[in-house]
Amino acid sequence: MRLGVHITRFNQGAARLGPDLAAACAAAEAAGVGWLSAMDHYFQMEHNGGPEDAMLECYTTLGFLAANTSTVRLGALVTGVTYRHPGLLAKIVTTLDVLSGGRATLGIGAAWYEREHTGLGVPFPPRSERFERLEETLRICHQMWDADDNGPFEGKHYRLAETMCSPAPVSAPRPEIMIGGNGERKTLRLVARYADACNLLVPTPAEVSHKLDVLRRHCDDVGRDYAEIRKTMVYLGDTPKVGDADAFAEELAGYAGLGIDTIVVMAPDGDLAEWIEGVIAPTTRRMADVD
Repeated sequence: MRLGVHITRFNQGAARLGPDLAAACAAAEAAGVGWLSAMDHYFQMEHNGGPEDAMLECYTTLGFLAANTSTVRLGALVTGVTYRHPGLLAKIVTTLDVLSGGRATLGIGAAWYEREHTGLGVPFPPRSERFERLEETLRICHQMWDADDNGPFEGKHYRLAETMCSPAPVSAPRPEIMIGGNGERKTLRLVARYADACNLLVPTPAEVSHKLDVLRRHCDDVGRDYAEIRKTMVYLGDTPKVGDADAFAEELAGYAGLGIDTIVVMAPDGDLAEWIEGVIAPTTRRMADVD
């Protein structure tokens, strides 16, 4: 089992953000972190400080993280389907994959934060349409990353005359696709049909087990090998502090037997590199022997 770090706060001040994120990258790789992600929002979320707090554009940030790392896997957790046109999104993720040497994951979901859409004038269709758009986006990304199919694509919501993507991704056969969310009827069905990984946001091993059972049934329904899908989750407990490594590792070990590959921990406000060195690094060492 691996640990990941999810960056959600950017309150260091503009002058410090670049150096602090670069230091966090060095600390993450030294700690053996397997995943490094940034939140993809236009505005900071209400429960995390609100729109008045700083928020960086996600894929520009991931490009910076890529330039300051060499091994860790990178992705958004997660991109709302409404944020970027699917063809552009596939091109952006391809660029990240090429420049990072094949370390990009497309993390994607159906979007939910209406205020940021209204605030910046981005259309926010009803939930059912957002899921329709999500499925079409997944189909478009698969086609964009298929060297033998350059288009066109004709969908209900998107029409592309050409699905050209040059240069092609470095990842083979394409960048990993991760769908985030817990929805049993739609989200996990889309994971079974289109994704390489899922990302769950539930607080207990029992709930994780239930969601994975649902995913397994969807895989059976579509003829997909459940074992092919990488299982990840966001840790929803209290943010661990320095000195908590033993107790934190013991808590996380409860997810190992469920097949969880990576547990992503949300970073706190403040000195990110110091927190990684003090909490994530010792926990990673303790988790290395957990299967």
